[in-house]
Amino acid sequence: MFSRGLEPEFQNDVHKQVARLSSPAMEKDSHIRDLCGLPWCSIDNDDSRDLDQLTAIETVKHREMRLFVAIADVDALVKKGTPIDSHARHNTTSVYTSARIFPMLPERLCTDLTSLNPDQDRLAVVVEMLFSDDGIMTASSIYRAIVRNKAQLAYDAVSAWIEGEGELPEPAQRVEGMSLQLRWQDDLAQKLRVLRRMQGSLEFETFQPRALFQGERITAIRQQPQNRARQLIEEFMIATNGCTTRFLADKGMASLRRVVRSPERWQRIVEVAHQYGTSLPRQPDGKALEAFLAQQHRADPLRFPDLSLVIVKLMGSGEYVVERPESPAIGHFGLAVRDYMHSTAPNRRFADLITQRLLKAALADAPSAYTDEELDELAIHCTTQEDAAQKVERQVRKSEAALLLHSHIGQVFAGVVTGAGDNGIWVRIFEPPAEGRIKGVTTSIHIGEQVQVKLVSTSVERGFIDFVLAHR
Repeated sequence: MFSRGLEPEFQNDVHKQVARLSSPAMEKDSHIRDLCGLPWCSIDNDDSRDLDQLTAIETVKHREMRLFVAIADVDALVKKGTPIDSHARHNTTSVYTSARIFPMLPERLCTDLTSLNPDQDRLAVVVEMLFSDDGIMTASSIYRAIVRNKAQLAYDAVSAWIEGEGELPEPAQRVEGMSLQLRWQDDLAQKLRVLRRMQGSLEFETFQPRALFQGERITAIRQQPQNRARQLIEEFMIATNGCTTRFLADKGMASLRRVVRSPERWQRIVEVAHQYGTSLPRQPDGKALEAFLAQQHRADPLRFPDLSLVIVKLMGSGEYVVERPESPAIGHFGLAVRDYMHSTAPNRRFADLITQRLLKAALADAPSAYTDEELDELAIHCTTQEDAAQKVERQVRKSEAALLLHSHIGQVFAGVVTGAGDNGIWVRIFEPPAEGRIKGVTTSIHIGEQVQVKLVSTSVERGFIDFVLAHR
């Protein structure tokens, strides 16, 4: 983290500020609604303790659905310019590794005082959305409220239940009507997913291994699956981010948007598709690219994560930009949406906390919390620091794979070739899911080819894993 310009520890002035905080924020204001009675739930990772958002849903006449998304009001305790805010502004994001999490905010805040924990009243910014029976958003509003999490749920358990492969999670069993809540939320999320795919939203399946521990020892590495519960939260967060973006634009305010530009390397994407027997248009076309990806996912799910990685790299990474009401929206090519920003995770990302302050200023008809010049500077800084955090996470993933495999030198593994270039031939082995380099290749070898490789060396410190071809 030091080498990437990130601060892994909090300074003394941060600890002193935290020590002065005695309780969660509570405000008395006629504009703050009491929504504690709604059947709110959180759905996150099994080990998540920094709960940023809650969801609730209800039916309306004519088969319409009203969706509520509550976002933790972090700004209520973390004021701009304070020591806690300064640390968050420097790192701009929490850094997640399997062995340790480096939170953007001190743990007492992000896992307690500003977290939407079960059975606790918390201040929140609520985005309320009305959807027609076919999933079209017809109205939305944003306001402040007090909310109360009725059930803390986890992705995998909820998804297993939705797909008929497991029981309703125990925290949901304790809340009357929660099973129907989850069914309604899943139904709406799937409608939103279909609509986005029709617009050209891209479906990726990237390589996301996660180490499992027994005490201090890594015992296994598992690929993180995409599932219905993750899709549910993803769709609702995309819809929420669109609402916050349009709300600030309607108020005539500059905002910090998250964009993925139309790919400059589109011609190279066309060439990749051609290798698979598919012709893409000469100009960037999200719908055509999505159709190609969906076709390949069905035809060859084993190699699809590697194709996903190639396309993601060619598209270019996301970035933060300042957009003003009079400027044309750049949009997010990968999500096939024009209006997009990060607003739903203020405990974990500084860009979301910036947006929250802009929203609260707009709701109060107060001046913007940031000048245009500050936003311009923060857009560049947030992009840089998030890229740095991803590099830290990727480096640790490589090192933990090398650590797990260190005792398996000489063993043969099945894998698939994922890359070939001046730096060597790269392979992804299936079990455990890990990537490494094939040394000493003298014969022709092709990307996508299945191979047997023998592990010859590892370097935990550098995250290197080296194989040789066993037999083909």
